[in-house]
Amino acid sequence: MTDLILVAIEGGVATVTLNRPEAMNALSKALRARLAEVMTALDADAAVRAVVLTGAGTRAFTAGLDLKELGSTEGALGAANAEGASENPVKAIEICRKPVIGAINGVAITGGFEVALACDVLIASTNARFADTHARVGVYPGWGLSQKLPRLIGISRAKELSFTGNFLDAATAERWGLVNSVVAPEDLLPTAQQMARDMASIDPTFLRNYKALIDDGYGLPFAAGMALEAERSSAANSAVRPEEVESRRLAVQARGRSQ
Repeated sequence: MTDLILVAIEGGVATVTLNRPEAMNALSKALRARLAEVMTALDADAAVRAVVLTGAGTRAFTAGLDLKELGSTEGALGAANAEGASENPVKAIEICRKPVIGAINGVAITGGFEVALACDVLIASTNARFADTHARVGVYPGWGLSQKLPRLIGISRAKELSFTGNFLDAATAERWGLVNSVVAPEDLLPTAQQMARDMASIDPTFLRNYKALIDDGYGLPFAAGMALEAERSSAANSAVRPEEVESRRLAVQARGRSQ
């Protein structure tokens, strides 16, 4: 039996590949359960400091929920509102407290778009395209798209995508701020993995806490987010010794000269 998810770990970076290319990496029940297992294991693995998530092949990152399964399995549609990580792939990704870089190799459609939005950073191949077809299939999003997308690209652009179901190409996605960069298909994984290695070079505890600070604050009103930063940074920074800062400052300068 073919592994539904492939995992390769090298240099502190785990590359996780959704592996149903014949079905456009659709999120079957079995694949969703396996993704939760994989992300739980990677979160607990001290050898892993950052994760790259991608899809097998060049056609699709993931086409979202498996429509054949939805049409033939009673109660399968409930996955669109599932809260448990074994059913909800966004929750599965959120299990991982380490940075997750989405390497979007092809289409990310509806639930697949929501999976992409669960990543911390998105890098797209020129083959990548995004579409929200919830309105066209008559199912409301339940994995966060209606709230995340307007915050990322603006409410009017988000409404345009959601109310038409039209595809957004990679170049426009970059211009709108949805993805960080667009690269040739052959450069996608090397680029994502290099970014992941850069992140993996940061102290893992600091990185985990910094990710939590950004994510927790982003969900708050601005003033409350500022207060959260002040609270956490004051507590953490008071424990840092001046000599530690100086040695790290010199390392930062050396790295800047080499880049």
